[in-house]
Amino acid sequence: MDLHLTGKTVVITGGGTGIGKATAKEFLREGCNVAICGRRLEKLEDVQKECKEELGKDIMIKSVDVTDYDALSAYADEVEAAYGRIDIWINNAGSNHIKSLIDYDVQEFRDMMDVILMAVWAGCKIAALHMKKDGKGGVILNASSFSAVIPNAGRGAYSACKSGVSSLTRTYAAELAKDQIRVLAYVPGMTATEISAKNIATNGKYLMSSIPMQRFGTAQDDADAIVFLASDRAGYINGTQLEIAGAKFCVQNPLYAYQDRIDKAND
Repeated sequence: MDLHLTGKTVVITGGGTGIGKATAKEFLREGCNVAICGRRLEKLEDVQKECKEELGKDIMIKSVDVTDYDALSAYADEVEAAYGRIDIWINNAGSNHIKSLIDYDVQEFRDMMDVILMAVWAGCKIAALHMKKDGKGGVILNASSFSAVIPNAGRGAYSACKSGVSSLTRTYAAELAKDQIRVLAYVPGMTATEISAKNIATNGKYLMSSIPMQRFGTAQDDADAIVFLASDRAGYINGTQLEIAGAKFCVQNPLYAYQDRIDKAND
C-alpha cells in the first residue's frame, strides 16, 4: 500500500532510542525527510550513523530539551528552513520514575509535568503554528501510555500526566480540524526496548499475563502503526488514541483462550 508519504517532513522528539528511533527509520523508508531531537547527542549521532549505514539516507539531528519552549521552537524553525515545511510532528519524548505519589516533592512533580505534559502542549502548539502557515495542514501524534487508560500505582505522576496527554490530544484535534491538522495519540503496550529491559527481565511472567497475544511488543510494531496514522490512508482518523498493545486487558480474563495449556502445565 502506497502511504503517499514521499517528500513529507517529519519531526520526532525523543528520537534517539526505542520507539522514536524505529519510527524515524520507518519514515525514512517511506521517503520522508526526518529530523529528530533529544537530550543525549551521542544517541542521536548513533541513529544518524545507523540510518546512513542501513538505509543510505541522512537524518537531521539536534540536542534539544523539550521542556525549553524557545529551544524547541527554534528547532522547528531550523527544520522548516532546511526542508520547506513541517508535515508531521511526533511528540515522543518522555520520562518515568517509580515512586509513590506521597513521596514526590513539589519540584519533582513539576519536573514530571514539564517533560510529559507541558512538552506535549508545547510541541503541538509549535507544530500547529508551522502547519497553519500555508493552509496545507498536517498530522501531530502524541505518545500516550497504557497508564492513561489504567493508572499505574508507583507511577502515579506519570499516569496523571499521560491522562493529560490523551485529553490534550482530543482538544487539539477539535480546535485544529478546521486547519486540516489531525491530532492523535498512540498507546504502546509493554514494548521490549532498552528502557523496559530490566522490568521485563524481573517481571516478565506477570506482565505477559495481561496480554492475550502472549508476546511483548517491539519498537517496530509501534513504528508501523505510527507511520500509518501519519499517512493520508488514515485521513479520517482524528481525535482518538490507538492502543498498540497486543489486546492488553481487553477483557478481565485475558488468558482465557490459553486455559487448556495452563491446566496441562499445572498438572
